Amino acid sequence: MEDAAAPGRTEGVLERQGAPPAAGQGGALVELTPTPGGLALVSPYHTHRAGDPLDLVALAEQVQKADEFIRANATNKLTVIAEQIQHLQEQARKVLEDAHRDANLHHVACNIVKKPGNIYYLYKRESGQQYFSIISPKEWGTSCPHDFLGAYKLQHDLSWTPYEDIEKQDAKISMMDTLLSQSVALPPCTEPNFQGLTH
Repeated sequence: MEDAAAPGRTEGVLERQGAPPAAGQGGALVELTPTPGGLALVSPYHTHRAGDPLDLVALAEQVQKADEFIRANATNKLTVIAEQIQHLQEQARKVLEDAHRDANLHHVACNIVKKPGNIYYLYKRESGQQYFSIISPKEWGTSCPHDFLGAYKLQHDLSWTPYEDIEKQDAKISMMDTLLSQSVALPPCTEPNFQGLTH
């Protein structure tokens, strides 16, 4: 009799303790608890809050700051491009001016065949005609018959260099000739060379 009454007493104790009833033959479902074993796995504040207005403000500030940085970077790059364009425009203007000058000098009257590498002296008659001569004002001395306008050197590309720029232009041409005449020597070994890096 006592054994038969034991299960009843046990069921009563379980019911008073709030144990869930069995779900069929498969057993009971596990109860949900926010702190299993006394430890919180997630933050209830972050999982249950509807939204923090401060986060939206911070996000908007971040987007605005990014826009400002992007605008500043684009402005800096455009400034560099504008400076390059201005420099190219100045170079283009100088090229056109030099081409116009060279064309005019090639149409100046001259009784000799002009040869590249020589310096020619430009004079102007009383009639207004301009002409080239191989005689310099120094060679004429005080008996120079006409007004001296300038001296030019005929380059091998048939361009003209003013007398005051001849030395600088010759230095540039000499440097370019030196670079073009140098042969590019390949290293004897294409494998990595660690000489001097190891003890």
